[in-house]
Amino acid sequence: MNSSEKFHHALYVDHEKCIRCTHCVKECPTEAIRIVNSKMEIREERCIDCGECMRVCPQHAIDIEHDDLEQIKNYKYKVALFPAVFLGQFPDRITEDQVYASLIQLGFTHALEVEQPIGVLQNIMKKELKKNKSGVPLISSFCPAVARLIQIKYPSLTDQILPMKAPHDLVASYAIEQFKKQGIEREEIGLFYVTPCVAKISAVKTPVIEESSLIDGVINSKDIYNKVMHIADDVEPLKNKAFRNQLTKEGVQWSLTHGECWWLKKKTIAVDGIHNVIKFLERLENEEVFDVDFLELRACDRSCSAGVLMTQNRFLTVERLKKRAKKYPSAEKIMMTKGSGEFESLEAEVVAKPVQPRPLLRFGDDMARAMARMNRARSIMCHLPGIDCGACGAPTCMALAEDMVNGRARMSDCIFIQQLWQKDNKIDPKRAFERMEKKWGEGRFDPDCTKIGAKNEGY
Repeated sequence: MNSSEKFHHALYVDHEKCIRCTHCVKECPTEAIRIVNSKMEIREERCIDCGECMRVCPQHAIDIEHDDLEQIKNYKYKVALFPAVFLGQFPDRITEDQVYASLIQLGFTHALEVEQPIGVLQNIMKKELKKNKSGVPLISSFCPAVARLIQIKYPSLTDQILPMKAPHDLVASYAIEQFKKQGIEREEIGLFYVTPCVAKISAVKTPVIEESSLIDGVINSKDIYNKVMHIADDVEPLKNKAFRNQLTKEGVQWSLTHGECWWLKKKTIAVDGIHNVIKFLERLENEEVFDVDFLELRACDRSCSAGVLMTQNRFLTVERLKKRAKKYPSAEKIMMTKGSGEFESLEAEVVAKPVQPRPLLRFGDDMARAMARMNRARSIMCHLPGIDCGACGAPTCMALAEDMVNGRARMSDCIFIQQLWQKDNKIDPKRAFERMEKKWGEGRFDPDCTKIGAKNEGY
């Protein structure tokens, strides 16, 4: 993707449901959310589609744009591409054969787990790590939210990101190749990825690593899970092992924390949870991380098992996948018995273009003007309380100061400044209240016993 192009963002706000509670404002790791004119606003230049806002919203007012299952009807050959972590959600009574059969019954003609080319990825990763003589660790590109975080917030680290294609794009390439061998045209093939998170939707629409994605549609994992659960107990299990004959124990666990690290004979560190990742990247940028070869950084706690579009408990999902992994051979064993297997042709495709920095210019791209604005923001901070309450609609006092110098907020947005001005007779109480209502909405401060925690909640 050209550095001048905009990211695709899958998140959107249902303003009818939103009560401007500021849970999302405070949780967003990149300070991308504000309350402006009684509406929640996501600032696209800051958003990395991690989905943390969606996770913490008590009103379920934040949702995603995704492709509809009905779109598979536009293709003769309908391929479901799903991560192993999707299977980890199902209770023990539902077998993997039943899940595969359910996907076919839902209308797909083929179903493939995306981690099947993991052996190929492993080989290339080993070669790239061996070639790295920079003295700094290489960073996994598996999590698109982390890759975007680095692009905008830690642009000096982008050249440390190992530019390797995602498993879903590799298996998509493999599927197309297999269909072409049968004389089937690309236009007849629909490749649909069942995603566990928001970031992967955005990564398909505007990839960080690839020039473009081969995926034709991205489907919410929750929707497919619910549909499969509805029919799985009654379907005839699908015994066709060809759908997963290259799956390995590493592949089954690839999307879990340590999934990339545990088999590498190198010095590695795995960090999960977006706020933990940010703290670690701060240390890395400050050159406080030593003697490490590879970093596996994931936005979600327990990685993809906790994706915002997953439905089940992440700890149970992890345990189910670890148990399932024991049934599969190692990638090394498959390589020894089958050579490089069916995915040999993918080796040349694994490494993609380097990740380009897209720094977030908080005060604009004119250096002199940016310095002046930064100094002005620091001066404004002398007058703000530093409480970081979020009542101004920004996550912190510093964020409010930045918005002020950029012409997106004003001093009176701070309720404590309003109180001070009222004390000094610089503003009358009625005008102060009108400003508050403009920001938070008319009637927002009226008594309401139906709100969460009130005595008539839910009535």
